[in-house]
Amino acid sequence: MAQPIPSHLQARNGIVSMLLAVFLYAVLNALAKHLAADYPLAEVTFFRNAMALIPVAVVISLQGGWINSLRTERPMGHVWRSVVGLTAMSLTFWSFNLLPLGDAVALNFSAPLFLTALSVPLLGEKVGIYRWSAVLVGFVGVLIMVRPSGEMLTHLGALVALGAAFCQSFAMVAIRQLSKTERANTIVFYFTAITTLILALVMPFVWVTPHNLTDFALLSATGVLGGGAQLFLTRAYSLAPAAVVAPFNYASLLWAVLFGWMLWGEMPTLHMVLGAAVVAVSGLYILHRETRRRLPPSPPAMGGGGD
Repeated sequence: MAQPIPSHLQARNGIVSMLLAVFLYAVLNALAKHLAADYPLAEVTFFRNAMALIPVAVVISLQGGWINSLRTERPMGHVWRSVVGLTAMSLTFWSFNLLPLGDAVALNFSAPLFLTALSVPLLGEKVGIYRWSAVLVGFVGVLIMVRPSGEMLTHLGALVALGAAFCQSFAMVAIRQLSKTERANTIVFYFTAITTLILALVMPFVWVTPHNLTDFALLSATGVLGGGAQLFLTRAYSLAPAAVVAPFNYASLLWAVLFGWMLWGEMPTLHMVLGAAVVAVSGLYILHRETRRRLPPSPPAMGGGGD
């Protein structure tokens, strides 16, 4: 069944919600890069997930209550989604520490390309010649970003960023599978709770006490920003079809380049700009084909902030 056409007001509010989500994720990513210089990656990721429970709990309390949100038919599905999602998030945050922020976010946008390839064996979807062509073009964009000489391909940061995108594609597959039977709030809650528990078990071995109240506030802000961004993202997709709101997700590239320049003096190279443009175009074309075929749209790659 085709998606209903949203009203002008719904479409506008959906776009605004997506832009707010993108901005909050961009601030979160900049904070993660800043904090990873002084604190263990696992600790930054722990705060990102633990503090996200606050906005998630508020929304669950307001929308349907805890009984409906905690009810699940697929507990192990949530565990698998949490493991691959946590791996993707950790690798993404690590890539921020190894690469310019704009480069890391641009490479992260290769996740939908991996998803399209994985959707055949894991989801049983039929991928036609047009979407396969878009995937191939997208990976050409990735090669442009890592430079034709292969110089960046041997760079640890580029390998970590691509590994994060690959893991994120598995998380997208898990979300698609869970979405068949589970509520959106249920998926978000179990991901946040399970990843917080996993990381809490690691904390005694890596914990570094925040140096001051400012650092504690910034660490806590990563979770509040991430939880809030996820809520705006969910609202965007509930108000308008993916074809309307998803293209605005690519504004995160602009924010990443801006924050990278303002805070660390990072400037994207010509190879990175051209490659990111090719990946963005191929990703948008894949979204267009999915919409025409009425497939579940690919969850957006949000540079590690996404749940």
